[in-house]
Amino acid sequence: MSAVTMEAVTADGMERIVLGRGRHRLSAWRAGGGSPRSVLVAFHGRAMSPGYFAGPVAPHTSLLALASSLGHTVLAVERPGYGLSRSSHPLGLPLADQARLLRQALTDYAELNPVGAGFFLLGHSDGGKTALYLAGEPWGEAPAERLLGLDLNGCGWHYSQAAAHFPSTLGAGAGRLNWGPLRLYPGGTFRASRALLRDVPTAEEADTAFWPARFPGAAARVRCPVRLTFGRHEGWWRLDRDELAAMAACFTRIRRPMVEHLAEAGHNLSLGLAAPRYHLGALAFLEECLTTAPATVR
Repeated sequence: MSAVTMEAVTADGMERIVLGRGRHRLSAWRAGGGSPRSVLVAFHGRAMSPGYFAGPVAPHTSLLALASSLGHTVLAVERPGYGLSRSSHPLGLPLADQARLLRQALTDYAELNPVGAGFFLLGHSDGGKTALYLAGEPWGEAPAERLLGLDLNGCGWHYSQAAAHFPSTLGAGAGRLNWGPLRLYPGGTFRASRALLRDVPTAEEADTAFWPARFPGAAARVRCPVRLTFGRHEGWWRLDRDELAAMAACFTRIRRPMVEHLAEAGHNLSLGLAAPRYHLGALAFLEECLTTAPATVR
């Protein structure tokens, strides 16, 4: 079976594709194509789906739209345990195991599709955790094997006091942690976002409590440039100065990551009014990463 198969092309020009083979198939949304400058791979957060990156209320400022308009292919991947892969992995997979499956899926993708200068990873919340593990997997120097950079948002190290014993994100109790003040979002966001919600796979749920212990080791394996972004109204994570300095220091094989704070923004950056600023900032970081790629593949 092919490593990349087509499901449909939507009215907005985005493709629904399937990555991988056999029982390790994953759904993804793809925007852009042809001869891309790079492939940006985006990972949704806990209890979400790839439509998060399509901007359900303001699609013209979505990550998919903006990145593809700048010549990049975007793959918004439904992480293992969600969507199509739920039948093969009904309990889901721990985050590190998700990363290993995704690494193979991207290898398969590069065998059949142009990737430009290489891959660039972007992850939100639990998708950021998966992206961090994935960045620590083996990568090479050839474009099809190259990791250009890693952009994480809404993904910290230690949980805040308010999040220490949170309920399911599909329940009402975590609403303030997920969203922050309602003024941060355009009208219609909460109605549109209902269609994005998914059940949290059991293995991913169980993995949550171990993240603070596992973060330093995961960060220490990363060898590409890293950028961290948090909304000023982020509720899930400890974000005091000492915490952020200690978090950045965990990336021992690279220069310390850039840490960005986005005013008037909550946890779900790609759904809020600040989404265009976040997306353009991430794409500016991608441009910086491209300048360090070998000239022959720019």
